[in-house]
Amino acid sequence: MKKLTTTKFMYDVGALAIVRTESLSRAIEIANGCIDGGVPVMEMSYTLNSAGDIIKGLKDEFGSQLCVGAGTVLDSETARHAILHGAEFIIAPTYSEEVAKICNRYQIPYAPGCTSLTEAVDALSLGATFIKAFPVSDFYGPKLTKVFKTPLPDMPILASGGITLDNLETWILNGTDVCGFGGLLTTGTSKEISSNAQKIRKIITETRKSNT
Repeated sequence: MKKLTTTKFMYDVGALAIVRTESLSRAIEIANGCIDGGVPVMEMSYTLNSAGDIIKGLKDEFGSQLCVGAGTVLDSETARHAILHGAEFIIAPTYSEEVAKICNRYQIPYAPGCTSLTEAVDALSLGATFIKAFPVSDFYGPKLTKVFKTPLPDMPILASGGITLDNLETWILNGTDVCGFGGLLTTGTSKEISSNAQKIRKIITETRKSNT
């Protein structure tokens, strides 16, 4: 049930912080702000060599208070490394059949970046939990979700890149299931991050209610 539980938790929150820091203490500051603001989901980018150690440190510090996963996972070796360090989900800017298989084997949600409908369907067929609308989301904006969901309304979409407080409502109305944020949830003090997290969570909650 691990995969189902994590997937539901991520969807219910509706947002996550995309974190790039080599400092565990800074990651803990960010986590405190996200948790206090109601967005207790963090992606640690594997563009940094310390990502695995930080994931482990965050899980040791916060336990079930925080859902933490790995980002920029390009191959199965990195995926397994992240999982062994406690990553609860795997996100990537690209789609890899090998990563899809290892995540499905260990029941870890996988969100690969797909730029075509064919690629997205292939990923779903191998057990991908979300399709990440990236990197083309920076160019298409909120309408990208509709491009994917018009032919496949049940496709679960995780988007990042170009999402702001001003256009977040549109992303949600277009069917985005989870929205990733960089600066809004990673810059400033824990208090400032908490304030932004509260705003994000409020927009997501109110938009979903108005759209039911």
